[in-house]
Amino acid sequence: MREDLTTPPAEPSDPIALARRDMQKPLPQRFYKEVGIAPSGTGFALVLDGRVAKTPAKSELVLPSAALAEAVAGEWRAQGDKIDFATMPLTRLAFTAIDGVAHQMDAVIDEIAKYAETDLVCYRAAEPASLAEAQAAAWDPVLDFAAAQLGARFFCAEGVVFVAQPPEARAAVRARIAEIAAGPAAPFLLASLSVMTALAGSILIALALAEGSHSLDQAWAAAHVDEDFQVRQWGTDSEATARRSRRFADMAAAETVWKLSQAPH
Repeated sequence: MREDLTTPPAEPSDPIALARRDMQKPLPQRFYKEVGIAPSGTGFALVLDGRVAKTPAKSELVLPSAALAEAVAGEWRAQGDKIDFATMPLTRLAFTAIDGVAHQMDAVIDEIAKYAETDLVCYRAAEPASLAEAQAAAWDPVLDFAAAQLGARFFCAEGVVFVAQPPEARAAVRARIAEIAAGPAAPFLLASLSVMTALAGSILIALALAEGSHSLDQAWAAAHVDEDFQVRQWGTDSEATARRSRRFADMAAAETVWKLSQAPH
């Protein structure tokens, strides 16, 4: 079985870059016929023609739940004569979790937690009034979630002038991220949370999505209040639309990995 599916991963502190690495290279030929899953330790391995599949760094491709393993297996079954990782977002994120995040958990926690210092939802427009109102409608519920569920109260400011957030609020966010990193599915949960945070530009929006306070559509809309305002004012183009579509697919995949990683066996 071919094991070297892609080149070694990029730095784990940037899961999105890792997930997209090598997508411009020639597609490898499909080398397997049968795809399945099998129990492996505390998780479930992806099995190709009876052999456990490997990640780019030669680790076994073992997922933390049967549900996630089946979802990943579905991506491999759906491949044609060539393997196109652009169509396999769950697999790409699994590679990130296993080859990257699992080896630098503290660094990834720190990277995600930094967003609490300058979170998107804390910087508001003074005008026009329609934008200020749209931001308040989308972002105030996120701050309410942070206060109620995390015990973290953040300050807001108008414009882009830096506002220092209370140490207690930042500590509460980091503590929650550290809790996420304490379980057996930690690398997958952290990889997912990192992607959701980077795409939203906000750890608070990402946690609201992860904790079920916001739906995927609500979180995505909250992350794009400013962009949507500009689109309403000036319109958009096909390149921007395509880029946003790709980013939404990454967000949806991250949410899927987050949910399925915690599914019961």
